[in-house]
Amino acid sequence: MPVLRKNPVTNQWVIIATERAKRPRDYKVERQSLESSFCPFCAGNEDATPREICVYRDAAAQSAKRWNVRVVPNKYPALRVEGSLEMRGDGMYDTMEGIGAHEVIIESPDHVIDFSSLSVSEISTVLWAWRDRIVDLRKDARLKCVMIFKNQGAEAGATLEHVHSQLIALPVVPQRLQEELDGAQRYFEFRERCVFCDMLRQELESGVRIVHENAHVVAFAPFASRFPFEVWILPRRHEPWYEAGTQQIYDATADALRVVIKKLNIALDQPAFNLMLHSAPFVHENVAHYHWHIELIPKLNTVAGFEWASGFHINPTPSETAAQHLRDIEIG
Repeated sequence: MPVLRKNPVTNQWVIIATERAKRPRDYKVERQSLESSFCPFCAGNEDATPREICVYRDAAAQSAKRWNVRVVPNKYPALRVEGSLEMRGDGMYDTMEGIGAHEVIIESPDHVIDFSSLSVSEISTVLWAWRDRIVDLRKDARLKCVMIFKNQGAEAGATLEHVHSQLIALPVVPQRLQEELDGAQRYFEFRERCVFCDMLRQELESGVRIVHENAHVVAFAPFASRFPFEVWILPRRHEPWYEAGTQQIYDATADALRVVIKKLNIALDQPAFNLMLHSAPFVHENVAHYHWHIELIPKLNTVAGFEWASGFHINPTPSETAAQHLRDIEIG
């Protein structure tokens, strides 16, 4: 019997279509290849990218005259830093200058195409680079928040296969984040608790949707999963802003990301995926109710007419089933 489940943060409903339930082997996605004859992100090709904003080198890289992580402006930016915010009206419509920032975090000097192939230490350096860029960009009074995301695989929207993530700083709070903020605030006003903390508490007590956990973060399949094998990663400690984290938190998050992606690779034959960081805006009246987290969504099905028309998602794999499959996978 199909069931409807509601996301306790956004109040969005999801249809869990149990009568068409799918196991990992049922998801057969034809992989698209990416052009790889020349890679501008590989070490030695630094002249092919805009001048770096910052670079990270450990002692070994320093002695070898190499780097570990580079952050560069996007060559084809969605928004630009230069200019001033000028909101104006065009009849009933509002518009403003496209002010912001669009950066690329190149996550390895080597031509690595799978994020989980990096070590925990290497992934932690990437996560620290995210933190540093957010800290720097929040100094710009024109900007209200930063969205960091990763598209791995052509089906997920990647145009280059070399491991990288992207950052876009915005002069407005995007709708998806605002919906989470509003939903978390409603829950907090009613129960005087963080909805994400309560979610973590219940998931840890039941255990049925847990995928991986360590001392500082928990990875689980959300109760109202919009997509098959969707996984969220949350810090155990309540914190609205990702950039307020510690080295321990980033190391633990790196461990969780590496484990989860390796499990997905085994279960689903190297799926393309989208990864998104959700963090509180820079300036907000009250964000005590919010809790930063990472959402990871394998590209296994297509969003079609009903989903666009209704706002519902149809997920053929219950989160408990997905979590069990991933939990049972042993990795080295």
